[in-house]
Amino acid sequence: MDREDGRGFPLGQVISHGFLILVALLWLFPFVWMISTALKPNADVFAMPPRVIPTDIQWGNFKAAWNYAPFGRFMLNGLLVAGIGTFLVLLTSSCAAYAFARLDFPGRDNIFVAYLGTLMVPQEVIVVPMFILMKNLGWINSYQALILPWAFTAFGTFLLRQFFLTIPFELEDAALLDGASRFRILWNIMVPLATPALAVLGVFTFINYWNSFLWPLIIVNGQEHATVPLGLNIFMGQYGSQWNYLMAASTISILPSVLLVLATQRYLVEGIALTGLGGH
Repeated sequence: MDREDGRGFPLGQVISHGFLILVALLWLFPFVWMISTALKPNADVFAMPPRVIPTDIQWGNFKAAWNYAPFGRFMLNGLLVAGIGTFLVLLTSSCAAYAFARLDFPGRDNIFVAYLGTLMVPQEVIVVPMFILMKNLGWINSYQALILPWAFTAFGTFLLRQFFLTIPFELEDAALLDGASRFRILWNIMVPLATPALAVLGVFTFINYWNSFLWPLIIVNGQEHATVPLGLNIFMGQYGSQWNYLMAASTISILPSVLLVLATQRYLVEGIALTGLGGH
């Protein structure tokens, strides 16, 4: 039995919670420093000793960062690409996962293993042939080139397959006896039950699209189709010494991902636990 501190709490629990709080503070510190820098005058960014709380808060840095570059366009492009891309990944992964989890066809397991093998291929290896394909299709500098190449993922298929395997087969058998088709079973039974897993996959996919830098850098020319990471790169080139403006733009850029995680937090916790991503 663990010893207790003066207030009756187990000593081991106090130590573990204290350690977790320390780790959380260390993890949050870069974000706190980013917001702090975004609110400082540029002359105070490298002031010694460093100040976490600015002496003169400059809210106008956010407006200046938004207006100097077409940052609204970058945000709109990012939301469009990430939103459509996430929808397509959820759609294709649901269909593929259902086939691998519920349909019995020759070579299913071998195909699934080969499909998972694509996870070991880094993105840098396939960008050149992918670029050649996009060029032959005439899709250079287009939204479809930013979205479609990554709309089919082995990770999403694996994640949803693991969840579909936990759903009782009796539900599917009863639906088949009632004359339901495979597609109706997928959309009316499997998908609603898989909401936590879909939330996990949706958040991961949205963030991956939103933060993607290498592929947009290769496939996009100019600012018309540039996403937020490219916008920040352009911004940094223009404001090489204006770190407060760059941090203000970076703070704005993380808001969609943060809001999405907060909105789906309940489903994320349940989905991570049920799909095995929590390390169990």
